Amino acid sequence: MITDQQVRKLRKFYQSSGRLGVAAARAGMSEPTARKFLRSQTLPSEHRLAERGWRTHADAFEEVWPAVEELLKQNPGLQALTIFEHLQRTDPGKYQDGQLRTLQRRIKVWRATAGPAREVFFAQRHTPGHLCESDFTNMSKLGVTIAGQQFDHLLYHFVLPYSNWETGTVCFSESFESLSDGFQNALWELGGVPNGHRTDQLSTAVHKMDHPEEFTQRYRGLLNHYGVEGRKIQVRRPNENGDVEQSHYRFKDALDQALMLRGSRDFCDREAYAKLIRDLFKQRNAGRRDRLAEELAVLSFLPARRLETRQKIHVRVGPGSTIRVAKNTYSVHSRLKGETVVAILGAEDLEIWYGQRKVDQFPRLRGEGKHRIEYRHVIDSLSRKPGALEDYRYREDLFPSSNFRVAYDNLVGACPGQAAKEYLGILKLAAREGEARVEMILRQRSAAGLLTCAKELERLLSEETVVAPAWDVCITAMNLGTYDELLSEEATRCLATPR
Repeated sequence: MITDQQVRKLRKFYQSSGRLGVAAARAGMSEPTARKFLRSQTLPSEHRLAERGWRTHADAFEEVWPAVEELLKQNPGLQALTIFEHLQRTDPGKYQDGQLRTLQRRIKVWRATAGPAREVFFAQRHTPGHLCESDFTNMSKLGVTIAGQQFDHLLYHFVLPYSNWETGTVCFSESFESLSDGFQNALWELGGVPNGHRTDQLSTAVHKMDHPEEFTQRYRGLLNHYGVEGRKIQVRRPNENGDVEQSHYRFKDALDQALMLRGSRDFCDREAYAKLIRDLFKQRNAGRRDRLAEELAVLSFLPARRLETRQKIHVRVGPGSTIRVAKNTYSVHSRLKGETVVAILGAEDLEIWYGQRKVDQFPRLRGEGKHRIEYRHVIDSLSRKPGALEDYRYREDLFPSSNFRVAYDNLVGACPGQAAKEYLGILKLAAREGEARVEMILRQRSAAGLLTCAKELERLLSEETVVAPAWDVCITAMNLGTYDELLSEEATRCLATPR
């Protein structure tokens, strides 16, 4: 295809040399083509803009086009392939598969010239320090593992639209505690506070449409503590939070590349993975320093301290020695049955306080409708009522590992009537003597095909040889006289050596 630039070169070379063949060769075209453009005095783009008034072949869809157009008007989302298959079913044998492209081109032209108006996205002008955006993004598809175990997690992602400066915090749910921790971590790392914060329709921050107040009480408290104006996008309009949405994609792609370059997606611990994320944010922010400096100059000052956003909940311990917190069930020690305890709910853990003392702490459950029953909390009562084990609602939580489950199944197969009592005896020994010691014996006996009852386990535990822990290091006393002898010999040698 001849370009406008070639034709301009042709005219320039022809004016300087006056020879058609030389000008055509230097412009990269044949002599007949050069002669045509020299005579027409027009450019190729002007030829292409001219509307052609004839067809090179008959229009196969001329007869059915009014019906096709009516379908498109009624259902603008219909695809050309769907309409083409409909035409093939209506008139079998009339339309061949090779004609699909013709229909696609014609429908594309119709959409651009007579179809419904399309949604337009309007580029926004950003002002330094005016706004920040944040959102959660799922990181599980990256396939990160911690010590060989799948590490399913989210990232709270914070972005300044003007400079594109970004940071993030690893979390496990879109809870308010995760939002608060991530938001405050970002502001304190940034060293200042923008005027506004925009997020999507997070249920922990934004009320439903029919609620008289726009934001939840806890989220408004967080915004007020930092003097930030809250904003939210419309329902199902993620493009309104476009900067952070685009940053999700680009950051996860960069992290995926970093993991490939590292050669492994497995980390020894969570801190090693968090360090890789921090280093990647630092690397990506390195080229944004100039625009970030403009933002820092106009940001508001941070308050004197962070806002404590862990939720304190007063809850009564039920008859099953359980409490209900954030739509999840947790067990506490049976000594607290009937008492009112204070549950302090954080982003990743749950603390139990009674009488101004912390009596327990365990990981927070992710999601809703989950349960976490610790056998040590209820084993004393349950061992006195072994018949309750069979239909216990949370029975599966009473198997700390697969070795305990195998031991129970073996007992059910060998002595069904006594299985519950024997297994609860095993659990009681695990609570008293140590779960790791009991599990080791269960694993060894299961591998040997031996059945383990509570009495036999107790005997084996009493006969078990005590092995010194690996950290008990014995260091023999050193004879410092050896150093005195060494120094004396060296001094004698130096004095005997002539200078």
